[in-house]
Amino acid sequence: MTRTLVSLTAAAGIAAGGFAASGTAHAASAPAAGPAVSAEAFAPLAVNNLGLNTTQAKNWQCWLRDTGYNPGTIDGQLGTNSWKAAQRKFNDLGLGAGAVDGVVGTNTVKALQRYLNIFDYGLVVDGVAGTKTRAAFADFNSIGC
Repeated sequence: MTRTLVSLTAAAGIAAGGFAASGTAHAASAPAAGPAVSAEAFAPLAVNNLGLNTTQAKNWQCWLRDTGYNPGTIDGQLGTNSWKAAQRKFNDLGLGAGAVDGVVGTNTVKALQRYLNIFDYGLVVDGVAGTKTRAAFADFNSIGC
């Protein structure tokens, strides 16, 4: 019945010359939509510094390199190669980064939080790169290469 009513309403709107208006004039209101999902939820960022400035990101890249994990070019841009190096390091330490894909997802953030906690940052391991995690990551990377 509803499908027939909507089809008739659309046909009437087309005949009147305004299809877009016809569906809204007679259709029942739709339930409220859920929260919008950002494009980041579907595609990884090309660079994700998790709040680090370029100097701090270079320090992280140097730390990775100096501890035996090649982040690629030391450029202060934490891209796929930098995060793959970090994920390999975290996995080798048994911190559970999961797939070595260069994507900063929940498992990578949890592994980062576990890693920072080795240095007594006292973070909740929740996989969310919130204010405390970002501040700890910045502090950890405040010493130059």
